Amino acid sequence: MALSTGLRLVRTSFSHEKSISWFPGHMMAGLREMRDQMRTVDLVVETRDARIPLSSINKQFEQIIKGKRRVVVYNKADLAPSAIQAAVRQEMDKRGQHVLFTDTSINQSVRQILTVARDMAKSDPIRYPQLVIMVIGMPNVGKSSLINALRRTGLNRGKAANTGAKPGVTRSLSSKIRVLESPPVYLVDTPGVMIPFIPDPIAAIKVALTGGIKDNIADENVLADYLLFRLNRFAGLDYCSILGIERPTDDITDFLQQLGTRIGALRQGGELDTDKAVQFFLRAFRRGRFGQLCLDDLDERSVEEFFQRSLENAPLSKNQSQKAKRAAQRQRSLERARKRKLL
Repeated sequence: MALSTGLRLVRTSFSHEKSISWFPGHMMAGLREMRDQMRTVDLVVETRDARIPLSSINKQFEQIIKGKRRVVVYNKADLAPSAIQAAVRQEMDKRGQHVLFTDTSINQSVRQILTVARDMAKSDPIRYPQLVIMVIGMPNVGKSSLINALRRTGLNRGKAANTGAKPGVTRSLSSKIRVLESPPVYLVDTPGVMIPFIPDPIAAIKVALTGGIKDNIADENVLADYLLFRLNRFAGLDYCSILGIERPTDDITDFLQQLGTRIGALRQGGELDTDKAVQFFLRAFRRGRFGQLCLDDLDERSVEEFFQRSLENAPLSKNQSQKAKRAAQRQRSLERARKRKLL
């Protein structure tokens, strides 16, 4: 199905049946470490991506957090429209989640988290002689950048956590990082943890588009096609002027030919290198060249459908079910050993 817009056809839906599964061993190990250390944590900062406020939710964290106090931080708010914030707050408030939006380049934005931590520590100094925060989230939502920004804002010191544009930079839990002197507040960085199996293929594409899944795991051509579909759906977005191509189109082959010619993406012999054109297109989105965009639909019906489909009844693949079963068995063995005081 498509809409006619001038000389082009614009699809009103995007179909893709194959989901993306990426759950390497360090993520499973990271989940176990988070669970083990959670008893020493006072506050959980769950970091999500403001460009995909629904698709960057990981249901696995609910089992780990349990009764801990939590603040949900939508990071990279500078890359998403500010108009979505009220709707996101409203929907998350229904689910008992306190939401903040952050841009790690702005101290005042990051200071919101320190204020929550400071107020919590001061409310009961005996209970919190030092407050420990665990920062969790999906890959590449900006956890390490957020920690560095908190350290910069709270202590006026340099970076303490490694960062990178690709997912998987942080592969294990960090030691405690001080971010506030008085009251003493410490952070623990954690590896980004993907959902073992994302049942909705379109949600998986969104996560991959925002850098949460390695490009060599995802099909970059499908990512580019979906991005073109979304750009055509955003009213008033002139991506032709931004990219310097001649005409708008809803055909990914035509689009990549135009873009490849524009940027001079050629192989030996003068053949067009569409792979380079795809990579240029994806980088342009991730660097914010198309302005502030949100890839998730946030009307009330879409949000309710998302939670029912992706969170309440999310099935695991056979392989991931087996992994989860083995992890649960290991966890039960650890708990029995602790009870017997063997660990």
